[in-house]
Amino acid sequence: MRSALIQIAVEPGQAVLGTLAAPATTMPGVLFVHGWGGSQARDLDRAREIAALGCTCLTFDLRGHAGTVAQRDLVSRGHNLQDVLAAYDALVAQPGVDRGAIAVVGSSYGGYLSALLTALRPVRWLSLRVPALYRDSDWDAPKRSLDRADLALYRGAPVAVEGNRALAAASAFAGDVLLVESEHDHLIPHAAIASWMAAFRCARSLTYRVVSGADHALSDDAHRRDYTGLLVRWVTEMVLGAR
Repeated sequence: MRSALIQIAVEPGQAVLGTLAAPATTMPGVLFVHGWGGSQARDLDRAREIAALGCTCLTFDLRGHAGTVAQRDLVSRGHNLQDVLAAYDALVAQPGVDRGAIAVVGSSYGGYLSALLTALRPVRWLSLRVPALYRDSDWDAPKRSLDRADLALYRGAPVAVEGNRALAAASAFAGDVLLVESEHDHLIPHAAIASWMAAFRCARSLTYRVVSGADHALSDDAHRRDYTGLLVRWVTEMVLGAR
């Protein structure tokens, strides 16, 4: 196995840092997209575990996080979607990656961005843990400026596919989906998860799991292990089982 730090260009003069872990042979690619306020550090152990199974995995830091945290008040969802697109393109450009076998693993805000990615790039498998929902309005506004109280109201009621860009992308996704909820999530309530579930009407398969007792951030080590086990088993069944 090889591991290397790479720079991912997202705009002229701007780049984010990624860590590429890959086996020596041609294999599926797995892109990890972290949540708002997180970093690639939260995904590295899972990426290495999945890479050991025979996948090329890429984690990276969205703009406004880690080394570019100084931009936190300026970056919009549009900027971060550009980051995800650039990271995807960097992954499929790696030697040995099967471009027809790409999985994307997103958490919270990263899950929202991952769903949007499926409308813009080929994705075969999609894993979303506690995926966030946002109104389509204020797309170019700084992400940090969005009204949290309004978001809580929006996520607490059913959201129609027709009125949400991310759910519309989910409704057109024809691959395999893993949807993971935290039992005690104060940010992404069950109503939001139900909106996602209803949206995946064209999915080849939909696996839904709840991490019992877990909060949004998986603050407890046991809950993080539970989620990692779920993800690895799903990747083993879906991604590696298709090889």
